[in-house]
Amino acid sequence: MNPSDSGREDAAKAVNLLAGDVRAPLNFVVRQDTKPYFISSALTGGDAEFFFETEAQTVTIRDVRPVADSLSIDMEGFELYRHETSVEDLYDDAAVEGVYSREIEALLKAATGASRVVVFDHTRRADGPRGAVNPDGLRGPAYLVHVDYTALSGPERVRNFLGTEEVDRVLGSGGRIVQINVWRPITGPVQRSPLALAEAESIKTEELIATEQRFPDRVGEIYLLARGSDQRWCWLSGMDRNETLLIKGWDSLDDGRARFTPHGAFPVPDQDPEAPTRESIETRTYLVFDG
Repeated sequence: MNPSDSGREDAAKAVNLLAGDVRAPLNFVVRQDTKPYFISSALTGGDAEFFFETEAQTVTIRDVRPVADSLSIDMEGFELYRHETSVEDLYDDAAVEGVYSREIEALLKAATGASRVVVFDHTRRADGPRGAVNPDGLRGPAYLVHVDYTALSGPERVRNFLGTEEVDRVLGSGGRIVQINVWRPITGPVQRSPLALAEAESIKTEELIATEQRFPDRVGEIYLLARGSDQRWCWLSGMDRNETLLIKGWDSLDDGRARFTPHGAFPVPDQDPEAPTRESIETRTYLVFDG
């Protein structure tokens, strides 16, 4: 056995210890009388300022690795896809903006049958002390459970990227537009700070708390999540570099299928603080389905 084989076996053993259903804390927003908001670091000149309270609550998070093939982005709100990338260095901005974006477009067209896929953002995250390097700064995992868009901001943001004329054409002809995040480990298997995802149909509308994001040039809106007794939480144990999670952030259709998928990072119980840092890249996209 060569040293690399030994290293892979050690990693596999560590991941096996972290598989299965777990009880772990997730961070929820506390309901309040006024609309929650936060001011971005670009406005404060330092750390972001938050004008709401959060609470950590321990929940059961089901490992859906054994049933991964049955997951549906229109039912649960997320799917797992095996997908290799030819980009060796996912910290190479030029390669990510070029080759990797084209790979993601091809993946999503094949997976969904979309007429057109538009990649509009990449964000790297790491749970090390510094976070992961991005063109706009360092980013750590998002431990606060959230959805990137709301019933208000979803339609507004898609018009910013696709243009009002194109959006009106697609929707006016009976088409559909969907926002999808594609989440991939940069290194794997993931042994720290994996993602928890809520089954979309288990989330009540009143548990989605619209929250303002105040930036220098605009005011955005996301959903934070208040805890609910019927929520069902999932995770995918042992994700590696050649796997991607497709996570629905917004759907122009409101017809009973999954529309918003809350998600956030969490500490695996008894995770080894010396285990490799969780590094990931998430790619935000719009999928256009012509009518």
